[in-house]
Amino acid sequence: MDARKKLLFLRQHSVPIKTMKKNLLPLFLFALFAFTSSAAQDVIRMQECNNSSIKQQADSLKQLYARDGFQVIRETSIAMESEYEMPVVVPLDEGSWYQFVFIGDYTSRLYEVRMYDWDEKMVVYQKKMWGDVDGNIISFSYIPKFSEFHMFKPVQQNKTIKKDLCGYVMLLKKVRN
Repeated sequence: MDARKKLLFLRQHSVPIKTMKKNLLPLFLFALFAFTSSAAQDVIRMQECNNSSIKQQADSLKQLYARDGFQVIRETSIAMESEYEMPVVVPLDEGSWYQFVFIGDYTSRLYEVRMYDWDEKMVVYQKKMWGDVDGNIISFSYIPKFSEFHMFKPVQQNKTIKKDLCGYVMLLKKVRN
């Protein structure tokens, strides 16, 4: 078959691009809708939980830090999934003294907190195990060098409870000496 016959054959048996676009448009729109609806289900949403022992620990820590001149800026209980980080974004002011607190479920065996600055550089990492003294509480001070958002990522690992683990996060700021 010479080149002219091949070209003639291709023209006769190929689908014009306009027709192909018309046929593929509904398929493309369906695929786009299916992808976005499934992706929307994968979004991490913070949900509150209720654990009286964690709430009691949080109240005690708030009183302790209040005596040292700290004021609660943000606090919330969060339902977590074992081994999955729960990102919490907070705005921090340059030169201010902050205290971060994460309280995990007492039955978890591992607790970790990572904090990142706006450039996604890890600025804090702490890890505690179940047997440690105050093992389910991670607390640290931080004074940012720039006024910017930071991401605080607590995670806990539990052998028996995989979903709806209760955790508690607090952000306190030094207001007086």
